[in-house]
Amino acid sequence: MYKDKKILALIPARGGSKGIPNKNITDLAGKPLIAYSIDACKGSRFVDDIVVSTDSEKIATITRTFGAEVPFMRPEELAMDTSKTLDAVLHAVSELKKQGREYDSIVLIQPTQPLRTSEDIDGAIDTYYINSEQDVVSVCEVSEHPLLMRTLKEGVLVPLLDKSSTCRRQDMDKYYKVNGCVYVNSVNNLNENTSFNDNLIPYVMDRSHSIDIDEPADLKYAEVVITGKYA
Repeated sequence: MYKDKKILALIPARGGSKGIPNKNITDLAGKPLIAYSIDACKGSRFVDDIVVSTDSEKIATITRTFGAEVPFMRPEELAMDTSKTLDAVLHAVSELKKQGREYDSIVLIQPTQPLRTSEDIDGAIDTYYINSEQDVVSVCEVSEHPLLMRTLKEGVLVPLLDKSSTCRRQDMDKYYKVNGCVYVNSVNNLNENTSFNDNLIPYVMDRSHSIDIDEPADLKYAEVVITGKYA
């Protein structure tokens, strides 16, 4: 709870995955991937409840083992490759409300970012309330500067930015990308037009906390970071 505000951490974790089978519960340095997100939420000073939205009984069982709730199962039609995270969020809020559980704000935590910390979650929540409850999205500084990026049009290189790239790197403006680690939104303002990636207030995270597990190589890199074993 943040002062008198009740906060829900919601982790959407469907069973299907093409790049890595059973990705959300695949082993990462001795723990299921989703356990890292659950542990980060458990370490938060502000999160009241941790709920996982899933269509998989296997994920539900593992989730409960690590201390999160699965008070309902997600319908199959909301767990397809084409399903939107937003629909799963709206479904979760509705189901919890039916159970008499209402919240002031929701922290959306995707299970594919295992290096996000409890401090990152609390920093985003703090940012949300300091900024008069304007929706927050976590970002990190880009490693490849867009000033040096080009598109190809009719065989000719066209810069993304209308600005000379002849300058020192330290003189370049900073650019940030949405890293998908933490979103904080008002529950009352959630609707079918909500776009979490377009939340206006940034919480800037360390780039090293921002890895997204999308393919096997990402798992290997994350394991190296977690274990410190570079050999």
